[in-house]
Amino acid sequence: MYTDDRSTAVAAQPERLWAVIEAIGGTSGWHSFPLAWAVRGWLDRLVGGAGLGRGRRHPTRLYTGEALDFWRVEHLERGRLLRLRAEMRLPGRAWLEMRVAERDGQVRYEQRAVFLPRGLPGHLYWWSVAPFHAVVFGGMVANIARTAESAG
Repeated sequence: MYTDDRSTAVAAQPERLWAVIEAIGGTSGWHSFPLAWAVRGWLDRLVGGAGLGRGRRHPTRLYTGEALDFWRVEHLERGRLLRLRAEMRLPGRAWLEMRVAERDGQVRYEQRAVFLPRGLPGHLYWWSVAPFHAVVFGGMVANIARTAESAG
């Protein structure tokens, strides 16, 4: 199993941070490098996956079990945790978690990508995309925090 864990302090109320998290995807986008997300969606469509074309049902509200671009909402604890399961074509299984945490009076945004590779192709896939994760997921953390702070 491979993970990419990131977090940052956010100068916003937890409710505002959650609102940004729950509005992710669809026309709101993924808060970092839209071209990279689009390319990943196109590649997924090319190999028979759903791509990013599914969007979302509601612009600000998610429900467990619904499709969100090439993800599925696997677990939702409103105000606290969103866990997405990848439905894109991959040599393994993947999840993306976004969490609002409060520690020592400080609001934090926590993000975790998890990948369970299937065989050698899965391990090769992870190592080939890991450099891009640093840029895409790092930007995502910073931009989600910035969006929550600017609206609060």
